[in-house]
Amino acid sequence: MASGLSSRIDRRAIKVWIISGIIKTTVFALIAAAIGLFVTFRLSWAGGWVWWLWVISGLLVVSYGVLVIGILPGLNWQRWRYEVSEHQVDLQRGVWYVRRTLIPMVRVQHVDTKQGVIMRRYGLAGVTIWTAADCQEIPALSVEAADELRDRIARLARVSDDDI
Repeated sequence: MASGLSSRIDRRAIKVWIISGIIKTTVFALIAAAIGLFVTFRLSWAGGWVWWLWVISGLLVVSYGVLVIGILPGLNWQRWRYEVSEHQVDLQRGVWYVRRTLIPMVRVQHVDTKQGVIMRRYGLAGVTIWTAADCQEIPALSVEAADELRDRIARLARVSDDDI
């Protein structure tokens, strides 16, 4: 799938995704530890095999952490592209499966910007494009770029709506 899309999301998205990955991995590790403790104390009679549970869950947590902290943030940033033209919004993303979405301007109902706590810390915002069927998001732009893009899409959608 050839990509002629030139606009990229902000590079600071990598830091945001890394922090998000650290939080997710920590929660995953705590859940794995709680399950491990429960099984260890409940099955204390089972003897020698219970330590394998700790080894396997530790390997799963470490593997998950390496993936969501070390590998995916950079790959996601490299693959994310978008383009806004007079007639459509074109989005391309995906690491293993590249997904390309075209949103006709005549289908756009409204456009939002949103900011989570971590994104606010790094001066980023996402742009969500709503249609009757679905919503799509451009995940991490500078706040100024997100506001500008939201206003541009809203203006183009109104113009497209008037053309009908």
